[in-house]
Amino acid sequence: MLNQKLQLKLSQKLSPQQIQLMKLIQLSTQEFEQRLSREIEENPALDTSKDEIEENSDFENDSTTSDDSDYDEIDVNDYLSDDDIPDYKLKANNYSEDNEKDIPFTSGESFNQYLKTQLHSFSLKGEDLIVAEFIIGSLDPFGYLRRDIIDISDDLIFTLGINYSENQIQKILDKIYLLDPAGVGAKNLQQCLELQLIRKPKNQVVDLALKIIKNHFDQFSKKHFEKIKAKLNIDNDLLKKSIKEIEKLNPRPGGSHNENNKLNSSIVPDFTIKIIDGELKLELNSRNAPELFVSNEYKNMLAGYNESKTKNKNQKDAVIFIKQKLDSAKWFIDAIKQRNQTLIYTMTAILNFQKKYFLSGDESKIKPMILKDIAEKINMDISTISRVANSKYVDTPYGIKLIKSFFSEGIKNSKGEEISTIEVKKSLEEIIFNEDKKSPYTDDQLTKLLNGKGYPIARRTVAKYREMIGSPVARLRKKL
Repeated sequence: MLNQKLQLKLSQKLSPQQIQLMKLIQLSTQEFEQRLSREIEENPALDTSKDEIEENSDFENDSTTSDDSDYDEIDVNDYLSDDDIPDYKLKANNYSEDNEKDIPFTSGESFNQYLKTQLHSFSLKGEDLIVAEFIIGSLDPFGYLRRDIIDISDDLIFTLGINYSENQIQKILDKIYLLDPAGVGAKNLQQCLELQLIRKPKNQVVDLALKIIKNHFDQFSKKHFEKIKAKLNIDNDLLKKSIKEIEKLNPRPGGSHNENNKLNSSIVPDFTIKIIDGELKLELNSRNAPELFVSNEYKNMLAGYNESKTKNKNQKDAVIFIKQKLDSAKWFIDAIKQRNQTLIYTMTAILNFQKKYFLSGDESKIKPMILKDIAEKINMDISTISRVANSKYVDTPYGIKLIKSFFSEGIKNSKGEEISTIEVKKSLEEIIFNEDKKSPYTDDQLTKLLNGKGYPIARRTVAKYREMIGSPVARLRKKL
């Protein structure tokens, strides 16, 4: 049975412009510069130099508004019908999702290309070379081949029309094992370490290390050293030398090359905090606040079309294009201004909240602070604060810090004072660092030690904090 009814529904939708602004806010300084460069390249209505702007005192005094009222007052209704809605109003942004990808910061040789270059030292030709390059392309960023050979064989048939047996693929893979860095092409950590030990000059220690990895890897990974000594009938000194040899190996052969081609570990801070005459001074990185202007040339073109007596289809199309670019330029300039204001408001609130820490550098003075605390202070949404905190860095007198690191929950110590969990984790880290590695503390022992320091936390909480600081369980921290 069909029926009709009237229903009121209240919903909130984000406009394309709001979505774009949120994307701008979460970009780091370097990513923001790349986005800015793309926008300038694709929108000719954006100018970056005052030399290209007509002399206008009001315009020069306020680069953010850019005297945009000139073109807003132009009547273009004569050129547009009801169906002629500019494209920019129908899209969330000027770029597809495919284009919104990370752009590498450096142009060094990629890991895959580095391996492919070495293939020339082998006598691989025709389909053998194609298969070798296909396998290299299947490696993960750390240099491992996480796929079964049968799966590679199937892919070769369907994608390249090459019908190779598993034995043929394995023969080519055996050649890839010989590439540098040693260990590439391994299917797991055990094989990766084995491939590296095979290429080392042979001696008693290396031979023993290879035997441990090949035949006793499970006991080695769990640090059951007594079982290994019993099975191999060796003394503690020889085992210790063999383990040191294994510890020299690289568990991620592709990782070192990829790290060298990334940004060279350089971080561009978004903010700088300085202490001047006992007062904190916050500055936004000037690279976050470029001067942009709406092109007077484009505004004049729009005015010229409006004053034209002849109004044909070509002029109509030109007006739509120019208006679209001018609106997009004006919005982008305003969005940059809003982005910078949001960054300043957020960081200022964090600065005031953690003032004692920024003045002293003492991490024990970091107060418990969650996203909601800052959101309420500046009357913004928690998601906005999260976007700023997760991707921005601040240069402090004590080093460059990720803003997210200042956020933590709080607990009460034995004196009833509320302290940050950062302080607890720091204390836990110090205890583990100073422990006897021959007999490391268990989680129960760590709990008692922290309780003795005035931190009344449970064992499961200690285990959670231990994992957060990247420390394994006691058995895996043990050393000979």
